[in-house]
Amino acid sequence: MTHRNIPTLVAVVFIALAGCSQPRGSALLSPNADSLAQPAPDSFKVAVETSKGRFVILAHRSWAPNGVDRFYYLATNRFYDGTKFFRNLSNFMAQVGIHGDPSVNDVWAKMLIPDDPVKQSNERGTVSFATGGPNTRSTQIFINKRDNSRLDAMGFAPIGLVTDGMHVIDALYTAYGEGPPTGGGPDQSRIEREGNRYLNNRYPRLDSIISTRVLKE
Repeated sequence: MTHRNIPTLVAVVFIALAGCSQPRGSALLSPNADSLAQPAPDSFKVAVETSKGRFVILAHRSWAPNGVDRFYYLATNRFYDGTKFFRNLSNFMAQVGIHGDPSVNDVWAKMLIPDDPVKQSNERGTVSFATGGPNTRSTQIFINKRDNSRLDAMGFAPIGLVTDGMHVIDALYTAYGEGPPTGGGPDQSRIEREGNRYLNNRYPRLDSIISTRVLKE
């Protein structure tokens, strides 16, 4: 998977869509093109239970339709359950969205979506997709922990806002710092190849998403 960084990114669901014919496993390992093409609701809330507590994201399709559609698919199919906040930098952002199962990462490395115009600023509490360059968004998201409006001109388009629980984001473990090549934190390419086994062995204090649940559509 292309290395995803914000210059050197939630949340998501326990409840499957009504009428969804794909089991969770096939929805992640063999995503259906028709399901992927379905538009998300105009807005929806997602409760995210983490190892530090609960926060809620309110997503707005009008902000970034391509990004919100992808986020909704991943959320409704529980992609983020069990994922780790592998890149969490004090006074910057918290990033999550590499699956704990490498076979799932292999599939989604090829599932890239087009960029959206930036309609909202990357203010504190906003949620955006991480990218590795133009039109490379896939599964990784980040939550801004401060005003990061400098990211707007770089094409990071917010998809939603943490409306409750920013204190949880602020409490996530940060001591591992930045990853390679500038720091000793988790290596994204190794997470993609080895999944949570690598993180549990090398970075056991990372916080994680335990479960997700759509609250409102």
